[in-house]
Amino acid sequence: MSKGLLHEWHHDTFGYRGIRLFDRTIFSMEPTQSISALRAAMKSGTLTSTALVEQCLARIKAGDGELGAWVSVDVGGARADAERADKELARGVVHGVLHGIPIGIKDIVDVVGTVTGAGSALRMKLEAPAARDATLVAALRRAGGIIIGKTVTTQFACFDPALTRNPWGADRTPGGSSSGSAAAVAAGMVPAAIGSQTGGSITRPAAYCGVCGMKPTFQTVPLDGVIPVAPSLDHPGPITRTVGDLRVMLQAMTETACVESELPAMSHLKLGRLRHFFEDRIDPQVRDALDATIERFVSAGATMVDIDVPSEFSDVLLHHRRIMATEAALWHRERFRNHRDDYGPRIASLLEEGLGTSLADYSASKAHQLALTKAMAALFQHRIDALLTPAAIGPAPDATTTGDPCMNSPWSYTGLPTVSFPIGLSTERLPLAIQLVGPHRHDWQLLNVAEVCERLLPPVA
Repeated sequence: MSKGLLHEWHHDTFGYRGIRLFDRTIFSMEPTQSISALRAAMKSGTLTSTALVEQCLARIKAGDGELGAWVSVDVGGARADAERADKELARGVVHGVLHGIPIGIKDIVDVVGTVTGAGSALRMKLEAPAARDATLVAALRRAGGIIIGKTVTTQFACFDPALTRNPWGADRTPGGSSSGSAAAVAAGMVPAAIGSQTGGSITRPAAYCGVCGMKPTFQTVPLDGVIPVAPSLDHPGPITRTVGDLRVMLQAMTETACVESELPAMSHLKLGRLRHFFEDRIDPQVRDALDATIERFVSAGATMVDIDVPSEFSDVLLHHRRIMATEAALWHRERFRNHRDDYGPRIASLLEEGLGTSLADYSASKAHQLALTKAMAALFQHRIDALLTPAAIGPAPDATTTGDPCMNSPWSYTGLPTVSFPIGLSTERLPLAIQLVGPHRHDWQLLNVAEVCERLLPPVA
């Protein structure tokens, strides 16, 4: 039996509940304590940003020695920003949808005055602090967000496991590469965090840690100030505790107004269940949980249709890895030659693959990427609101791996938006999750569908 979150609850001043993490009690937010609820509490005067930041700092101090989710925490900066947010709110000044809300930032994203280590000890030692915020971090600040610190990433956002542990089981991986972001949100150390995905690095950690993740449509969130893995596959995105919070974070990150519309009735939804490629690879427990979830959706009135994946799926993982390896090698080429000993074995293998890839093979993979992207677009012409797949092949595996990204890589490859959220627990009481995929540039509509679906499911605890 995996050892993780034991149910020994008590409430603190602000309605949060205590959880026991690896034999030590820290604090976790109630699932109902969404960003919107926290902001409403601040507006009503029952909560201050200062108090919320102090709660988060206390949880980090109490639990991160075991969890290992944080590279650095800006205690002084977070406190000063929270005090400023409270004073502004008292004057009726609200900067945006994240006013006074603390956020964690994956450590491949520049935060002014902080070294962007990207999981590399050598970079942490030799790199100068970032001279400016990444574009997405600047947007979060303009929306009122408080940057509380940098979260752990696997090395250069690739496959070598980081030291972060999964809050649901100390012996289990939190996934990668957004390991620290998912673990920190799951442990209630922060309401939301930024991750990034080139293969499955938002969806998989969110699934393993029992929280929600969104990979927006490709190029929706700017990549300026983010260390690349593969520029034609990279997607920054949010990790939160609820689908509604994903919406708030996307609004802040993109500095766009949310497309306001009523949530659709379940009876108006048409969902497509992707077969073969996805279901041939999953653990029986995932299949059972997926079947039960779909039955719940259908009972509530949704129309469910089975869909065979396009023929191009037979080679999607090969071509995805080839593009990822080639583009990563281009960025790392000189550094890899000069500092080979700074690279873990899995990323080193990826870079060696990329360095050995011919232009002809890379071009063939790019052509395949375009063909599959067009084929996926054609599926949505049948008035399907979202495609439905597992978010991971099973519950979190052991900590020697970051898990298999095969459920997620096709969507990074085609650039389609995805939203994932928990649907239950395995027999070992580890989270299982579902993934919804939407049409290109239909991110807000996909969030609407996901929120309707999420509301039908009992909380995972």
